[in-house]
Amino acid sequence: MEKTDIDMYSKSDLQYLSQIGKYVRANRLNQNKTQQELAEAAGVNRTTLVQMEKGKPVNLLSLIQVLRSLKKLQVFQQLEIKQRLSPIQLAEIENKQRQRAGRKKEPPGETKSDW
Repeated sequence: MEKTDIDMYSKSDLQYLSQIGKYVRANRLNQNKTQQELAEAAGVNRTTLVQMEKGKPVNLLSLIQVLRSLKKLQVFQQLEIKQRLSPIQLAEIENKQRQRAGRKKEPPGETKSDW
């Protein structure tokens, strides 16, 4: 494990809540919004926002609503699951693709004659 991984896992859950609260507060202030303005825009109670900024546990839905109002939902990009194919799966897909066109079949009853 790298040193950054060790540091990351050595922090307590409360330290991460505090970090989230600081992130929300810093972005709110950078956007020059009051707690009341952000709470109303996010559709949460101002008390909920105050608790979040203090690093107290809040509902996950409230966090998402606040981040959406701050236009900071990109923090969730790390959570996206991307479909990855192994080289074997890619080769199988390529082998299944058509390599050439087939002959056109003539409708029954219409045979060509050399005559």
